[in-house]
Amino acid sequence: MSPPPSPPPLRIRRIQILTLHVPVQAETLRRLAAGDAACLDDEPALSAMLAIVREANPLGDFGAYHGVVELGLGWELFTPGDSARPTLGAPNVESRSPTVILRIHVPGEDPSAADATIRRILAAHPWETPVMERSTAELLSR
Repeated sequence: MSPPPSPPPLRIRRIQILTLHVPVQAETLRRLAAGDAACLDDEPALSAMLAIVREANPLGDFGAYHGVVELGLGWELFTPGDSARPTLGAPNVESRSPTVILRIHVPGEDPSAADATIRRILAAHPWETPVMERSTAELLSR
């Protein structure tokens, strides 16, 4: 009997992850949940942000793959304050927004190289205060 095969070597790459919450129509969320990815093009803000990621820039860099975006479905709940000028809802009333959550990888060696592109994504976002987070992580591969 031969010995079991050796596991592949583990490669670790420092990255940053942008997590961005993008409001969509409830119908878009339903269509995505049903597997209809074509509806992504029906959402102007979302399709504009995805187009930026697809351009030649450090966002979505997976080495041999480019423009990589992980897309999740969710909801944002928020209550605008008195001084807010909300795109959705009214001050002091809880709003509920169907949301697509984008996770975009950025190389960790020089994360500032993506700052200009990130500013373009923020400019394309329809909210008064977009929810965008940048965190540090390790991408594990073989």
